[in-house]
Amino acid sequence: QVQLVESGGGLVQPGGSLRLSCAASGSIFSIRTMAWYRVAPGKQRELVATITSNGYKNYADSVKGRFTISRDNAKNTVYLQMNSLKPEDTAVYFCNAPSGVGTYLASWGQGTQVTVSS
Repeated sequence: QVQLVESGGGLVQPGGSLRLSCAASGSIFSIRTMAWYRVAPGKQRELVATITSNGYKNYADSVKGRFTISRDNAKNTVYLQMNSLKPEDTAVYFCNAPSGVGTYLASWGQGTQVTVSS
């Protein structure tokens, strides 16, 4: 099973930017869909963005126009560029590979904390 390690989080002021990385222990070349999720305090896990193997991207309405997902299959890494960050983006961010409703190809990693605050 592929292991995933998220990194790149931190404390940033509103309007700032961060770039998250998700490094996989194995090849993601054959994995059709990779995704970023987040868990905000007191809330359920939310799907933030997805990217397919042919580059099709989809975003939650709350991040459209501000976040960009990308993948580098050669480096087995998925990225999330986050711009114009808002306090409501504060959450622990995770990546995974959804394979169906409620099922995933990888174990959940530790996530990376993003805090947006002045």
